[in-house]
Parts: sequence; C-alpha cells; structure tokens
Amino acid sequence: MNLPELPFALRPYGPEGGWTYENGTLTGRAGARQDRFVPPGGDTLEPASDAPRLLGAAPAGDFQLVARVKVGFAAAFDAGVLYLHTGDREWAKLCLELSPERPTICTVVTRGHSDDVNSSVVDGDTYWLRLSRTGHAFAFHASADGEKWTFVRVFTLGTPEQAATASVGFLAQSPTGEGCEVAFDRIAFRPEGLADLRDGS
Repeated sequence: MNLPELPFALRPYGPEGGWTYENGTLTGRAGARQDRFVPPGGDTLEPASDAPRLLGAAPAGDFQLVARVKVGFAAAFDAGVLYLHTGDREWAKLCLELSPERPTICTVVTRGHSDDVNSSVVDGDTYWLRLSRTGHAFAFHASADGEKWTFVRVFTLGTPEQAATASVGFLAQSPTGEGCEVAFDRIAFRPEGLADLRDGS
C-alpha cells in the first residue's frame, strides 16, 4: 500500500487487518483477542497472540511519523497504535488505549519480553501520536491538538544497525474484546529529528 503522505510503501503483517486508505484516512481492524505482547512474567519469547500491522522501512536518518488516531473502543485494552520494529524480538508500541476503563496513552517496549507503561489519561477516542528517531534513539510523544506535544518516552531498541533500518507504521489491537476499529488521519512524515524532546515542540 502506498500513502501519499509517506515516502515508503507499507506492507501488512500478522492477521488480516482489512486495511484501507481513502480521502486521507487509513483504517484497519483487529479481530477478537488480537494483541502483540510478550508477557514479562512468562517463560516464552513468543507473543501471546498477534495483531494486524501495516509497516514500511523508514528512510535513513532522523524522522518523525505523526498521525491522529481514532479508536472504536469496545473492550479493555482496545487500541490504535504507532508501531516500531527493529528485530524479531525488538519492537515498540505507542498506543491510545482503553486501559482498562479510560482512554490512556500507553507504551510497550519489547526486548524479548514486553514491558507495559501507562503515561496519562486523556479525554475522548481521538488523540495525536508521534514516533521519532534521533540518532540511535527513538522517542514517543502525544498531543491533544497536534501542536503542543507531551514527552512520553525515549529509549533505544536493538543495535545501532537495527535502529538505522527500523520499520514503522500502524497497528490495531483488541486483547480482551471481540475486535476494534481504528482510523489514522493527519498522517505526516518529517525527515528530521527533534532538537529538544521536552520543550513541547
């Protein structure tokens, strides 16, 4: 799939997500009990389940991937996600998630096993998300209006070589429910990093 806002093509991974793009909006759907998460207390490195993803190889250098996400919340942990993938055991998610009763900005970073962090409760079913690469590091931000950004997390993932060849894109999940519709609009790709992760820009 080619989106005019992105300088790279997207390919589907995982279960069928019914991804479509029309009039600037990308839509997809997670099926019942679909998630991409490796429980931190488990003895396996395999995800408990899998979720629909639409990913492409980011161009070299620093960048920002921005989108406004709208989630059809129906069950706990339904989410629309900006997704980062650097290796089979290394991926990360920036989520607008029903966690478990109120919309929340959540993050997951998986290095073999997944961690799980709630950042802030937000109002409504729509929020802006931003995934950035700066050097060998990645940053997550969230925003109510797409103008003033709140710092959520900065981290490394995989080797510097893996970070330089990361894939990025979109994911839908419904870990406990019967399915979840997600829509991403105002999608933008900026071939530049962030000078200051914490100044709101």
